[in-house]
Amino acid sequence: MTENNTREEEVLAKLDTFDELPDAPPKRRIKLSWVGKIAVAVVVFWMIIIVIGPSIAPYHEMDMEGEDGFLDAYDNFYLGTDYLGRDTLSRIIFGARNTIGISILATLLAYCIGITLGIAAAVKGGWIDMCISRINDSILALPSIMLGLIAIAALGSSISILIGISAIIYATSVFRIARALGQDIMVQDYVEAAKARGEGLWWIIKSEVLPNAAMPLATDFGLRLVFVVLFISSLSFLGLGIQPPASDWGSMVRENLQGLTYGSYASIWPACAIATFTISINLIVDDISAKSGGSLAKKMV
Repeated sequence: MTENNTREEEVLAKLDTFDELPDAPPKRRIKLSWVGKIAVAVVVFWMIIIVIGPSIAPYHEMDMEGEDGFLDAYDNFYLGTDYLGRDTLSRIIFGARNTIGISILATLLAYCIGITLGIAAAVKGGWIDMCISRINDSILALPSIMLGLIAIAALGSSISILIGISAIIYATSVFRIARALGQDIMVQDYVEAAKARGEGLWWIIKSEVLPNAAMPLATDFGLRLVFVVLFISSLSFLGLGIQPPASDWGSMVRENLQGLTYGSYASIWPACAIATFTISINLIVDDISAKSGGSLAKKMV
């Protein structure tokens, strides 16, 4: 009886220990300031343009002004025409689908790669963590634009290649933040309690690691999307991004840059489109980070 009583006391002591362990942090609702709400409205506007833009554009992106084109010289062009006589507003609307759409797809792919490898490295550790981290560091050591130029020169320029190159380049940064968050979460008390209960590794990742890393990763997604937009626009500005006759904002700036000396603003409007989208994303990220006490911004790289 004494031995049984001792075992019961040990079990009760362990249960009491688990009761004292803190639960996982509760989910909190995101509250935005009026600046953040305006930024959300701008981003939503561009998302709507991506979906329905080509159907509401005044003209097709390739319609040209003149005798051989489809546009009347007396038509009302709200933002003027470009160097070939094409409606600038219509090309901005069509270009939104290419610039933002490709950037979103590339960022999503980068997150799939980065989060998978980052969480795997944080959870497994050892030689797996070392090998993945060294490969990741070697890619990070190269400037993103130079790496993109080399890859495009070797593989050619197409939408699928642009998405793949952008995803690989920016997955390295996602890997770093996912690995850091995973290592931080894996040593928390609620994870130790889950291990003591006999929960499997996949259950811990699905129920403890990913939910608690979701908010920092979601906030970092906005910043990463901005970087990808600027990266793809930079490649297009250099003539190695989305190729004509398709329109995108970076190539529109490059094609009409010489018109500034003649008083044409055809290169200003796509630059403003890039600025409104990227600045709005940054304002949303800053607002969310400020509501979290700045802790999210400190973890972003």
